[in-house]
Amino acid sequence: MSDLVTVRRALLSVADKTGLLDLARALAARGVRLVSTGGTAAALRAGGLEVDDVSSVTGHPEVLGGRVKTLHPKVHGGILAKEVADLEGLEIAPFDLVVVNLYRFEDAAARGLDLDALVEEVDIGGPAMTRAAAKNFHRVAVLSDPAQYGPFLDEVARAGGVSRATREALALAAFARTAAYDATIEATLRARLRPDERLPDRLAVAAVRVGEPLRYGENPHQRGALYRPTTARGGLGALRVLGEGKELSYNNLLDVDAAMTLAHALGGASACVIKHAGPCGAATADDLAGAIDAAWEGDPVSAFGSVVGLGRPLDRAGAEALAKKGFVEVVVAPGYDEAALEVLRARKGWGQTLRVVEATPADDDALEVRGLSGALLVQDRDRAAPARWEVVTRRGPTAEEEAALRFAWTCVRFVRSNAIAIARGRALVGVGGGLPSRVDAVHLAARKAGERARGAALASDAFFPFADGVEAAAEAGVTAFVHPGGSKKDAEVIARADALGLAMVLTGTRHFRH
Repeated sequence: MSDLVTVRRALLSVADKTGLLDLARALAARGVRLVSTGGTAAALRAGGLEVDDVSSVTGHPEVLGGRVKTLHPKVHGGILAKEVADLEGLEIAPFDLVVVNLYRFEDAAARGLDLDALVEEVDIGGPAMTRAAAKNFHRVAVLSDPAQYGPFLDEVARAGGVSRATREALALAAFARTAAYDATIEATLRARLRPDERLPDRLAVAAVRVGEPLRYGENPHQRGALYRPTTARGGLGALRVLGEGKELSYNNLLDVDAAMTLAHALGGASACVIKHAGPCGAATADDLAGAIDAAWEGDPVSAFGSVVGLGRPLDRAGAEALAKKGFVEVVVAPGYDEAALEVLRARKGWGQTLRVVEATPADDDALEVRGLSGALLVQDRDRAAPARWEVVTRRGPTAEEEAALRFAWTCVRFVRSNAIAIARGRALVGVGGGLPSRVDAVHLAARKAGERARGAALASDAFFPFADGVEAAAEAGVTAFVHPGGSKKDAEVIARADALGLAMVLTGTRHFRH
């Protein structure tokens, strides 16, 4: 068989009719016989094209309200025959091209249709025809996305047919489409039918690439790309980069995610400064300008080349405060006033050394999936509120300490374990994390805080295994502590805090971030 397949007969059945008429007219101009289903056939006829109804091919009308219309040997036999000669004596004509895109189940799920209506958006015939054509790429071409129409027509016009390489590529794209479609259906219906079944025996993950592949991954020798889960609403899969310039890198995106989620957790007029996916500064204030200033002062040295996250849309005053800072790679906020954008556009490096991103956290409750060697590690996202807020020392925190403790407890969740966050008022002044020893993390956070540690509050993501961490922080001037508790030596740690006149709160909730 020749490598090139000439298209003589095409089956068209599409939910998304983008580009349909242009494709069909180009095919008809080449003498291709068009066969189609209900709505698609009507659209083709409205465009002045001749088309055969599938029902005239099968000799049977659509039944069950359209649930069954293409599931017939004269359709699938025409697609699946390895060779045209295989159809001799069967009164089945071959198809050389199948053009199918599926019922918009994803859109229906996003609209929140009730279960009965949602089930009707589960396409059966479409995936069956798509998979059949993809399976038989030896002889059949399959178009599963309107974006494929233009390149396909260019090749047919140039070469007179469809090459083996193109049929293979189209088949792989079709299999990927039906796999993602099925995974989206499974995840959506599982959330409706079995909302408490968080970790099923089989986990189907479906995602589509956002834009082109990235320049590289974490390092230049690694490939990388951003994908959006098909069930996600919002999040980085829907981010907008305002202005044109240097694309976001893999590492930028990790930092943007951390900045967006921490700023959202703090809420209101808040700002955070992120380096290497963790905060080096964070603050809430009466306005964004004040929050940006206070967050930057958390660690001005580390803030160089950072990503800044904001808890609410950026206004002019906030933009003016940001413009006065040093080198910022990216700013991410849920929105921007036009006056703020004017300020940022005037800043040297707009779009190049400074990228401006609009994004909000996803509003789904998707599982967190991490890749291991030959495996996936899956868990719920860490969104737990404290199980309790129990004062365990003789001295309780003052009102000022209480506010700082709660602020530090929010921030520590975003620091790598062993995680220590020191706060004064509503500002992060010292961070220690990613170290194998908790007392070393305390020393690092206290060194970063310096004199600001005096009278400050400290949060630890997990219990203190020994009293040495509390002693080191107290020596630096910290006066109040919050941690989950749960150590065999909790009593010893609490007793040491009492001896030093410190306040301590236990939450019963750990926040490891490995």
